[in-house]
Amino acid sequence: MSIPARVVNLGRMAYRPCVELQARLLEEVAAGSRPDTLLFVEHDPVLTLGANFHAANLLLAEAQYAERGIAIERTDRGGDVTYHGPNQLVAYPIFHLARFGKDLHKWLRDLEEAVMVVLASFGLEGTRFPPHTGVWVAGRKVCAIGIKVRRWTSMHGIALNCNNSLEPFGLIVPCGIEGHGVTSLSELLGRDVGIEEARPVVQTAFEQVFGVLFEEGSDEPK
Repeated sequence: MSIPARVVNLGRMAYRPCVELQARLLEEVAAGSRPDTLLFVEHDPVLTLGANFHAANLLLAEAQYAERGIAIERTDRGGDVTYHGPNQLVAYPIFHLARFGKDLHKWLRDLEEAVMVVLASFGLEGTRFPPHTGVWVAGRKVCAIGIKVRRWTSMHGIALNCNNSLEPFGLIVPCGIEGHGVTSLSELLGRDVGIEEARPVVQTAFEQVFGVLFEEGSDEPK
């Protein structure tokens, strides 16, 4: 039997307000007053610095990023530094892990599996790259993953490169992993693949991997 869940498309939203929204929804999901909720969002240009951030992975001074219109935000997700920006599809599952195995390692591997299902839908073979978290195609990272779990409820999630510019990744060491490039669905497929095309595929992959059944959010959280 499928687990009922909610999906909400936030459109474009700055990073910090979205983190605050996730934290509020996490408390509601953990308390049982809201079903598991998947948020789709597109962020303004931002570098997010995770709990394992190393300063050497920023290749420019902070002021130089600001000159390029890229904000910098410290965050409590796992991982190092990554970039979010327009035309990148970000998905934040606010899920209570008691319903999905209550195992952090399994949760991360299942998120990777969902992304690999998405890639397979586009005719691409996604792979893992242990011990790193995320999904790669032919040695280049197409999706970054970082989470935080509180009260056995997860926030943060995945960032899938669609038709976003890859140039900002050249200004950092993405996720602290040297010597491996970054790619996108559009680059891999040789055609434009936007968020609107990718989002329903991601939603279907979550239903398949996690056994949830989404209904569209009618009370969009703000």
